[in-house]
Amino acid sequence: MDILSKIVKHKEKEVAERRDLYPLKLLERSIYFETPSISLKQYIKRKDKSGVIAEIKRKSPSKGDINPHVSVERTSIEYMQAGASALSVLTDNTFFGGSSDDLTTARKFNFCPILRKDFVIDEYQLIEAKSMGADVVLLIAAILDPPKLKRLCATAQSLQMEVLLEVHDEEELKNNLEALPDVIGVNNRNLKTFEVSTELSKQLIQCIPNEFVKISESGIDTPEVAADLRACGFDGFLIGELFMRSGRPERAAMEFIKELNRLEKKTKTDATH
Repeated sequence: MDILSKIVKHKEKEVAERRDLYPLKLLERSIYFETPSISLKQYIKRKDKSGVIAEIKRKSPSKGDINPHVSVERTSIEYMQAGASALSVLTDNTFFGGSSDDLTTARKFNFCPILRKDFVIDEYQLIEAKSMGADVVLLIAAILDPPKLKRLCATAQSLQMEVLLEVHDEEELKNNLEALPDVIGVNNRNLKTFEVSTELSKQLIQCIPNEFVKISESGIDTPEVAADLRACGFDGFLIGELFMRSGRPERAAMEFIKELNRLEKKTKTDATH
């Protein structure tokens, strides 16, 4: 069984357990049910922002511990001060060391779009995401058939959250465009082998209709790679591990964004000469 199948199998059991522990009526009492969501689409496109979705990620199945004792409060605040467009928070505990408290802490201290990064397979998790204070949820095409993904997408949007659709190949992309997600993300990591190549983003950008906001995920390890992907047509980038490997993730993000801005300014200047 590959790691993705293992995660999904565990997630089915986890959702059943959480539904018993935290009934829907309890989740719906959260103050965040009445709070308007903040648009990831708009923030990614803002000219005063970098397009970087900066992630809080304690560990991963492929790398083990990355930054298990990260301060969510400090890191999330300083990610945004560094010029990030949005935050991504891993809430899966078993495989990624995250929690719903991580997301709620980030929400408490930041006015910006926050993505709940998890393996969503059930409507219950969407209610959960809203109760945590998430503005955006991730739907992974590799673990959902198109009809179910479309249903989950509609449910999330009915809860006033946006949807980031994650795809890994052209088939996943074309099979799920009808769901009308808000943002399309190309994950450069093969979730079965964990190999990474940003060439995948360059190939798939041609297949994504212009009306969608487009981001590239995984393997963006230098500002030069991000600038190259931007030149290919991507609006933003999801970056976690690169920042989280640093003792001060927010400082790594600041340096990355500063250099990315410098490269893009230089490209524009060169284009006018």
